[in-house]
Amino acid sequence: MYQKILLPVDLNEQASWERALPTALALCHTFGASLHLVSVLPDYRMPLVGSYFPADFSEKAHKALTEAQHAFVQQHIPSDITVQCAIAEGSPWEAIIDTAKKLDIDLVVMASHNKRKFADYVLGPNAEHVVHHSKMSVMIVR
Repeated sequence: MYQKILLPVDLNEQASWERALPTALALCHTFGASLHLVSVLPDYRMPLVGSYFPADFSEKAHKALTEAQHAFVQQHIPSDITVQCAIAEGSPWEAIIDTAKKLDIDLVVMASHNKRKFADYVLGPNAEHVVHHSKMSVMIVR
């Protein structure tokens, strides 16, 4: 039923994967699906933002995140699951949907966690945006 499962992971926020990862792994085992991890970086190249960072900051951030993703895979993903990592930039929910489209994902599995910050009330949680704007199936794990 599912061949490619996307799991958005914020490596600085354990709540973003703590409950969703076991579900994604179980689905991968059940369907023989591959797992695709995506982490989202803010877009440091925007003119307003980019002027505050060194010229090579984006490249260094990508390299550090790539290394962190590989360490995450080594620690948390069983060797019998095919896994690929991706890094996206920009708004988290838009980057998740764009990555899912580019990779032809069948199912997005993501955690629902609400930090209860002011921005959550104004913008709404990323999971809600992914559910409302995505054309593919989305499973929210609480």
